[in-house]
Amino acid sequence: MRSGISLRDDFDGEGLRRLARQTKDAAQARRLLALASIYDGGSRSDAARLGNVTLQIVRDWVMRFNERGPQGLINGKAPGPQSRLNDQQRAALAQTIERGPTPYLDGVVRWRLCDLAQWLWEEFRVSVSEQTLSREVRAMGYRKLAARPKHQAQDPQAIEDFKKVETSNYR
Repeated sequence: MRSGISLRDDFDGEGLRRLARQTKDAAQARRLLALASIYDGGSRSDAARLGNVTLQIVRDWVMRFNERGPQGLINGKAPGPQSRLNDQQRAALAQTIERGPTPYLDGVVRWRLCDLAQWLWEEFRVSVSEQTLSREVRAMGYRKLAARPKHQAQDPQAIEDFKKVETSNYR
């Protein structure tokens, strides 16, 4: 039977227990204590029982510990999915937003997210949801701007007359 992957020489069981007491991450402390039992001469099976995991997971912990030390036993953030738009497509999108739509070519008089998503599909064959596109556009520094609504039958003269009325009559 093969011997397991050896642990680093610059730590010992007592040092790992001290680190486990100092850490605020419970998962890291559990992993450090399991590895401390290996340093003290225990088997990998004992460490797996102590950590309440399988032997494969103990092996993964040993590999991470050997590579990065105690910091390797902290759960990292998952990378998440890759972005659907690359830098070239983002630049083209920003240029299109800046240029604005051409009504007879684009069929719209202002860009909406659904229009931009359609444009991305037609231009690059990239399918992007409106929510994702909104996040991308906001990250580029663009915001939704809407003019204050104005009633179509508004009388400018009536507005000026209303401003000139003395307000003390209304109290």
